[in-house]
Amino acid sequence: PSMLCTWLSTTAGGIVVLLVSLKIFFPYFWKDLNYFLRRKRLKAMLKKRANNGILSIIDLFMERVGKIPHKPFLIYEGKVHTYQDVDRKSNRVAQVFLHHGNLRKGDTVALLMSNGPDFIHVWFGLAKLGCVVAFLNFNVHSTSLLHCVNTCAAKALVIGEDCLRSIEKEFIFHLLENNVAVWLMSTSSPFQHVHTIPDKLDKVQDHPVPPHLKVVTNTRNTAMYIFTSGSTGFPKAAIITHLRALSACLLFTQCGADSQDILYLTLPLYHISASLLGISGCIELGATCILKKKFSASQFWNDCRKYNVTAFLYIGELCRYLCNQPSKEEDRAHKVRIALGNGIRPAVWKEFLMRFGPIKIFEFYGATEGNLSFLNYTNKIGAVGRAGIFSKCLQSFELLKYDVWKQELMKDENGMCKKAPTGKPGLLVVQVTQDAPFSGYAGNKEASEKKLLRNVFVKGDVYFNTGDLLVMDEDGFLYFTDRVGDTFRWKGENVATIEVAEIIGMMDFIQEVNVYGVSIKNYEGRIGMAAVVLKPDQPFNGQRLYKHVVEFLPSHAQPRFVRIMDVMQITATFKHQKMQLVNEGFNPEIISEPLYFMHEPARSYIPLTREIYKNVVSGKIRL
Repeated sequence: PSMLCTWLSTTAGGIVVLLVSLKIFFPYFWKDLNYFLRRKRLKAMLKKRANNGILSIIDLFMERVGKIPHKPFLIYEGKVHTYQDVDRKSNRVAQVFLHHGNLRKGDTVALLMSNGPDFIHVWFGLAKLGCVVAFLNFNVHSTSLLHCVNTCAAKALVIGEDCLRSIEKEFIFHLLENNVAVWLMSTSSPFQHVHTIPDKLDKVQDHPVPPHLKVVTNTRNTAMYIFTSGSTGFPKAAIITHLRALSACLLFTQCGADSQDILYLTLPLYHISASLLGISGCIELGATCILKKKFSASQFWNDCRKYNVTAFLYIGELCRYLCNQPSKEEDRAHKVRIALGNGIRPAVWKEFLMRFGPIKIFEFYGATEGNLSFLNYTNKIGAVGRAGIFSKCLQSFELLKYDVWKQELMKDENGMCKKAPTGKPGLLVVQVTQDAPFSGYAGNKEASEKKLLRNVFVKGDVYFNTGDLLVMDEDGFLYFTDRVGDTFRWKGENVATIEVAEIIGMMDFIQEVNVYGVSIKNYEGRIGMAAVVLKPDQPFNGQRLYKHVVEFLPSHAQPRFVRIMDVMQITATFKHQKMQLVNEGFNPEIISEPLYFMHEPARSYIPLTREIYKNVVSGKIRL
């Protein structure tokens, strides 16, 4: 007995020492282990489902229809659409195209539609016919739309009724001339040879189409095309496989969401976050989605209270716009517990939690066409994800040394890439493997190849180039620094636009900031400039801003020019637009808004006059 007691005591002591050591030296061990095991379980679940015939989002949806037919799936403008309702309506859409569409299994059909149940009815209806769907951004002009249709080799285009008003007739004629069928979600058409859908829906039954049409035999086949933003040219059609779609819809599950949650979705459905994380994520959970036509900051929390919302998706500056709304007593009167998305800045994150309560914010990182995703499962403010001690067992990635001035990777004497040290920005690359494939872009082999880096560490290896600069700290947390093209160089130093924007955004009279670099003749690199939106009834204070940036920013990162804007131009996905601002520079001849110049003798930002502009451009005023 004494030996047993000694053994038990020693064992217990060892366990205590181990637990204490883990707490001190590996404080995130248990969270890392829990996340790792959850990912492994979900991967095993996908494999098991595949063996049971669930190989696509539609297969998963049909399983939910069988189990919870009368549960609300969508609530749109107060009207409830159950899982069974959406199934039957999408069956009707499928029957219309089956009888009138001349489509074959595997054909691509493009969707140009705004948010609403009909988007999902058409999407699911076409998927039931075995068609590949391509989601088009309704904010782009006709030339880009035509490029998108051609790139994915669409056999048909479905246009929502409210999108029709912005379409030029020449665009329609060009499609028809190239044998692309055009369908309208309208009972009548202003064009000849253009089909309509709503008037045909009541003439067909809501019976399922022949099952062999929707059968998916390989999860690596293409399910859909989702277009990238096209910031460096025309949008590119990222190939989304069935496996990628099924994997993406698990993200809310990884955040602890379940079937009792109610998701509030305001993002455009053509975006991967809305369509796969949102709509498909709801299907995965068997949950309910409150779908909105578009985002409204003033209506957001009222809707959350009205519908007992417990989770929402965000991207870009969405959370900032919520914080910019006037404070109300009922700001914390809601049931929201989970916010999932990407693009929230640390200062906004802190303000959001202080104002709206202890909501778990899960920031994630991922690219539409990428083969990797990070999730900040610890909810640490500012991090886009975490590379825990088990992370390399899930995905193989590296941060590489990158010269932002030369726009190239830094290599050793053998021509191989160098890894960025801890705490320093590096280009994020992800190894392309069978478990982490890069599917590329439809109809653009050249663009697909440009996203790949070969012979990175050894001959023959292949990595996906994200184009993003990230930093990893000593604890393994990852922080987004900048896009490769957004970081600029001035006076031989790199300037990260997001970091500068965070510093300027600390000023109490500034509501929104967009930082970028502008070129000046006879100067190498680009000099910093900030476009700002002032808070209501707050004047611009040049002296205070000057003192602030001098105190918190090194000289090479201090913006020399400031542009006051009434409204910040953003993309449809709530990201700041930079290109037009960069092209306009700081010329008061073409910019009607107030411009300011950082004047060191006055220790202030002073109005940028035409004379000051000429002196800067001519070199009389040295920067």
